[in-house]
Amino acid sequence: MWRDSKQELGTEEAERFGLDTIEEVMRERVRATIEAIVEEELEAALGAGRGARVGEQRQGYRHGVRARRLTTSLGPTQLTVPRARLQRGGGKRVEWQSRGVPRYQRRTQRVDEAILGVSLSGTNSRRLKGALAPLLRGGPLSKDAVSRLVGRLKSDFEEWRQRDLSQEAIGYLMLDGWYPRVRIGRRRVRVPVLVTLGIKAEGQRVVLDLRVSGQETTRAWQEVIDKVVERHVGVPLLALIDGNPGLHAALRAQWPHLPIQRCTAHKLRNLVSRAPAHLREEVAED
Repeated sequence: MWRDSKQELGTEEAERFGLDTIEEVMRERVRATIEAIVEEELEAALGAGRGARVGEQRQGYRHGVRARRLTTSLGPTQLTVPRARLQRGGGKRVEWQSRGVPRYQRRTQRVDEAILGVSLSGTNSRRLKGALAPLLRGGPLSKDAVSRLVGRLKSDFEEWRQRDLSQEAIGYLMLDGWYPRVRIGRRRVRVPVLVTLGIKAEGQRVVLDLRVSGQETTRAWQEVIDKVVERHVGVPLLALIDGNPGLHAALRAQWPHLPIQRCTAHKLRNLVSRAPAHLREEVAED
């Protein structure tokens, strides 16, 4: 029976391509790129390439490879990471550790940021894995891994919230309560977050502090102000607030002579909300 071999070859070639072809090719290239970067990093640490004879310049020797699975933004990728021992003072040898692909890293930073973003929006671990299925593509993601990521974020946030402010040269303060929805247990509720924004002389805005509070009371705002003072924010030239009496009292207690200005946006918003519906557009324009 007569057959067209060229047509069969074309069909076989066409079957190689599908909906995931682009991702598969890109994952393979990502794998090769990561391995090349790690190889360059190791050569720099050893002071010599593979098999090179450089004498005393050499800082250590290879001793095999280690298989690794790393989840990138294109899904999980199998890597082969080289191993080596480096020579240190006194004849001591230590195991070489890659900085590009740390020993216990299982996901790239971009994947971790996506996981944190979805988690902080109030999604539980089971739904999170389903929502990120196109990104993870079967890559491992346990509830403990999500908890560790959130815990690390919490420690980073605390470090940021305790940083020294003496070099910021803050001239003006803007303080206000922000009421986002958060998940507490199985309920989504609004909670007040006390926000302190600093403005430099050239107009640059800097978030100085974020603090969850039960309500906007004088005591709550006093705690916020005490913390930024402890971090050497300096004496501001002006404070802008929404008219909250507790915040006003807390500012006066810390800086008795500080000029305090009512926020124009809050004032106009309150005026418009109290005007009759048919006059709101005219009031807003005025």
